[in-house]
Amino acid sequence: MAENKAKLISETRRRFEAEYVTDKPDKYDPRDVERLQQDDNWVENYLFWRHDVIDETLKMLDESFQWRKEIAVNDLTESSIPRWLFEIGGIYLHGYDKEGNKLFWIRVKYHIKDPKTILDKKKLIAFWLERYAKRENGKPVTVMFDLSETGINSIDMDFVRFIINCFKVYYPKYLSKIVIFDMPWIMNAAFKIVKSWLGPEAVSLLKFTSKNEVQDYVSAEYLPPHMGGTDPFKYSYPPLIDDDFQTPLCENGPIASEDETSSKEDIESDGKETLETISNEEQSALLKKINLTEPTSKAEENEKVDSKVKAFKKPLSVFKGPLLHISPAEELYFGSTESGEKKTLIVLTNVTKNIVAFKVRTTAPEKYRVKPSNSSCDPGASVDIVVSPHGGLTVSVQDRFLIMAAEMEQSSGTGPAELTQFWKEVPRNKVMEHRLRCHIVESSKPTTLTLKDGSFNVSDKTSEDMCLQLNRLLESNRKLEDQVQRCIWFQQLLLSLTVLSLAFVISFFYLLYS
Repeated sequence: MAENKAKLISETRRRFEAEYVTDKPDKYDPRDVERLQQDDNWVENYLFWRHDVIDETLKMLDESFQWRKEIAVNDLTESSIPRWLFEIGGIYLHGYDKEGNKLFWIRVKYHIKDPKTILDKKKLIAFWLERYAKRENGKPVTVMFDLSETGINSIDMDFVRFIINCFKVYYPKYLSKIVIFDMPWIMNAAFKIVKSWLGPEAVSLLKFTSKNEVQDYVSAEYLPPHMGGTDPFKYSYPPLIDDDFQTPLCENGPIASEDETSSKEDIESDGKETLETISNEEQSALLKKINLTEPTSKAEENEKVDSKVKAFKKPLSVFKGPLLHISPAEELYFGSTESGEKKTLIVLTNVTKNIVAFKVRTTAPEKYRVKPSNSSCDPGASVDIVVSPHGGLTVSVQDRFLIMAAEMEQSSGTGPAELTQFWKEVPRNKVMEHRLRCHIVESSKPTTLTLKDGSFNVSDKTSEDMCLQLNRLLESNRKLEDQVQRCIWFQQLLLSLTVLSLAFVISFFYLLYS
């Protein structure tokens, strides 16, 4: 079987070069031709889609490669596409179906048929699919056609046909299924045409759903509320969402050589932060335990971090996931640049009966240090993760963090090598994911859990600001009281004048008729 596949791949390459490339070398992007000669998986995708019939595969390659050059797929970047198309959130990758396939969302209500913008929208589709294909070579996607709140202006059969061609010709073998949600009756006739474009084999991949059926294919954790799901995700741009997370973050920032153990400087600074939070008696006892000249074991490092951060825990919002409870639930708070960047804390609590492996991803791996970033948590235990900006780099509200977690077998080891192998083998649908945004606070807030110099002290500047705000509030209150008093005085004056006027009228009539 493998020999036969190798022969088919070799023959496809030879014939494509001889029959299509030799006579018209400028017909295709040279990078695509070169990749065809080097990437067996790419050739196999085309062969698979054409049932290993080489003649049909060659025609498909010809059409696909011409399109790739025409739309300049290899050179597509964010700057190639109008920013507003990213901002409206009509097309993006996010979440997974029950089989572990990536979800490719197409929110049809954001699409208005317009010949002037159709090329840019096609480029956006190609941008996301090419981006995904380079990262996950050969892994299929599930297309989520969300037709909720869709009107007649959104029906664009040319655009639908292009999307179908992407999977029929341009990105073969990448389609798992097309989940069509909440299709209006007015589109019934249109989708009969769509079925004819797909062909009999692909029609079986169409799944028409409503709120009652959509969870047959996608679990609630990856469905938005309007689909009956519980996914708190809200699309925003920039940055590019979801697929931008890099992993694993090394524990001492982006320098690869520091990935496994902490440097002596880190241990010293950690020791200083710890000593500032405890009494003199405890300091002397702790100094006897810490020997900076000896290597520190993982358990000892964890104990040291635990002792350092437990004094700073404050009530925070909690995300209650099936494997881990994560605090805070949505945002990591960092201090402003003016007040100096602060460390912040993520608390993970294992709520299962098994060991849970976890790792941290971020959209900006060059900026942050995370301790620990790739480790495990015992049943019922908690792990404190300290996040801090690396090398004085500035925190941005566009930066995001992703916590990934999966249950391990009781017999599995939890060393670096075992964890690396575990993450290579764990099925995607067994992985819990939770995202955290970054938030910069200008002054200390009661709900903010940050670490600066090992304490939660309110700065002098913050105290002055609070005093100024209090004074302004008191001044506003005094002015309000003055206005109320003036109103009362005016009402009394008006009442008095009314009584006098009434008395005058009565006296006048009394004199007139007496």
